[in-house]
Amino acid sequence: MSADRKITSTPEHPQPLRTIAQAVRTWVERLGEVWVEAQVIELNRHRGGYAFLTLRDLTEEVSVQASCPIAVLDVAGPLSVDTTVVTRVRPRYWYKTGKLSYELLEIRPSGEGRLLAHLEQLKRMLQAEGLFDPIHKKRLPFLPRRVGVITGSDSAAERDVLENLRRRWPAVDVAVRHSLVQGPQAAAGVMAALAELDADPAVEVIIIARGGGSLEDLLPFSDEGLVRAVARAHTPVVSAIGHEPDQPILDLVADLRASTPTDAAKRVVPDANAELGHVATIRGRLDRAMARTVTIRADELAALRSRPVLRVPTGTLDLHSERLTSLRDRALRAVEGRLRSEEVALQHARQRGRALSPTSTLERGYAILLDADNRPITSTAEVDEGDGLIARLADGTMVVQVVEVEGRQDQDFDEDFEEGRFDG
Repeated sequence: MSADRKITSTPEHPQPLRTIAQAVRTWVERLGEVWVEAQVIELNRHRGGYAFLTLRDLTEEVSVQASCPIAVLDVAGPLSVDTTVVTRVRPRYWYKTGKLSYELLEIRPSGEGRLLAHLEQLKRMLQAEGLFDPIHKKRLPFLPRRVGVITGSDSAAERDVLENLRRRWPAVDVAVRHSLVQGPQAAAGVMAALAELDADPAVEVIIIARGGGSLEDLLPFSDEGLVRAVARAHTPVVSAIGHEPDQPILDLVADLRASTPTDAAKRVVPDANAELGHVATIRGRLDRAMARTVTIRADELAALRSRPVLRVPTGTLDLHSERLTSLRDRALRAVEGRLRSEEVALQHARQRGRALSPTSTLERGYAILLDADNRPITSTAEVDEGDGLIARLADGTMVVQVVEVEGRQDQDFDEDFEEGRFDG
């Protein structure tokens, strides 16, 4: 049945449902692929490889459900809710269920969405190169000698930065470089000012500041050339572009991102009053710590001074002197006692020696008999009657003659001799 032919029917001669379903499918397929401009108001990704979107007309309250492969969605770049897109749509009618669906074959961001997609692609490329890596972030000095400021001439951002810098630290030195901050020439102007301040060795930190604006107004601060220039800078760079929700690519590559120009001034220099308060607090803590230390040391010194050895420094010497004297006296007494003992022993030994000597025996009235050859006579068997003998006494010698020889059998002769009881 031709799609142009009108289907006729009556209650008596109704058409089969399949006829109507086939006619609707034919009419839908004749529409073919159509480029449509709409706004994405809902977007859901599913694990099955498909995404489901809700598209709404830009002026009328008309919306449809659509689907597409996730690959089509990824090619379009990052899409979000409220993004305006131009999409190639193919309507499809399912013959068996009677459902009408819209398949998106191609999606292109339009207007602001197109800009966002481009910026997202640039952001991903720069991120892949490592320009946003935290390891490259330079640390801001605690109190910079000179602060460089790049901003629009006579702008609110300039007034906010300078006023807050000088209010927080009145002695701060500020080098201001004016530049266009909007339009095609803005990025080049900011890069020139950045190069000039970065070449000044006295400048220790650079603030790039601009007030809020639309996405198009802030585009210069997502310029690839400017982003790379900030990444190459030797001086730390603070990005203070727009307000909190605004985030140009410059925020990602800068060493510090401030939410506003006022916040940038607060992050770059300390508050003099707050620092003076910190100094006063620290001085108070130091004074208290020193006082505690002095008190502790004084107590320790008093404890040391109270010790006997320090109260009477010679006390230990006196004690040792007394001990030494006592030991010396004991030694002298021991030596004297030993000498006396040895002297007594010596006297006893002398007495014993004298008692055992021949002279002592002779002094007790005994004599030594010698023959003519001066040999001692020890036995009566050695002499005969009439022999002449020499008798040696204690005080001299005399010659005697043997008149009679008589042997003695008494066994106690030796004892009598030792005791001096010899009776002849």
